[in-house]
Amino acid sequence: MPEIREHTAELDDQPVFWRSAPAIDGGPPVLYVHGVPTNADLWTPFLERTGGIAVDLPGFGRSGKRGDLEYTVPGYARFLERFLDLVEVDAVRLVCEDWGAAALGWAQEHPDRVTRLVLIDAVPLIAGYRWHRIARVWRTPVLGELAMGASVRPVLRALLPRELVSMVADALDQGTQRAILRLYRWADPERLAQAGARLGAIEAPALVVWGERDPYIPVRFAHAYAALLGGEVEVDVRPGAGHWPWLADPGVIDRVTGFLAGERAAAA
Repeated sequence: MPEIREHTAELDDQPVFWRSAPAIDGGPPVLYVHGVPTNADLWTPFLERTGGIAVDLPGFGRSGKRGDLEYTVPGYARFLERFLDLVEVDAVRLVCEDWGAAALGWAQEHPDRVTRLVLIDAVPLIAGYRWHRIARVWRTPVLGELAMGASVRPVLRALLPRELVSMVADALDQGTQRAILRLYRWADPERLAQAGARLGAIEAPALVVWGERDPYIPVRFAHAYAALLGGEVEVDVRPGAGHWPWLADPGVIDRVTGFLAGERAAAA
């Protein structure tokens, strides 16, 4: 098991936090990008298997949460480009979950730098997606602030798998609340579709993993991603699993680990 190290540095005049471990197979590092409302802690069981880098996006975890930052897909794409310059990484194997799909904004600009791609229940940068009930509340001024302010542990226990409650509650300060609200209010359906307009430029082999019972993003968007990406794509729908499918089905970690190492479905 590779040793996981913690790092903090200055980037764009604010702190950025990430964890890293040596890639166990000597290939390009795996870049893990978390979603909402989590942070890089989400990826610890994956880092223990593959090594790589898991970064706290601006507004989350231990990275900066200034009010003047751009919490949008283009903003996060630009952040990731500067972050990879900071850590002196060129090519990556990219793994995105939920709003980690913002990394696809960067990948569409630099498809030659992505050697493998894994999407796990990723926010659809695709036409036709409509937000779930909680997101619609967050997108509504005043009501969103009231709901976010009420996100104390009892509420989080009703919304999240128990494994994630402490991670989210410990980091859900006003800066993270503001980042979430701004991100969702930027994300009109038309903007989401525009943000993924060049998914076909990403020609790296891809694996799309989805929880069949994801209450936020219907499983049809796993197949929609597969149809739009430019390379060979494998789709793996996990029966009985939800939005974080490896929590219900630990075999997801094996599947992702094998794919990143170059294994095909028949060998996984």
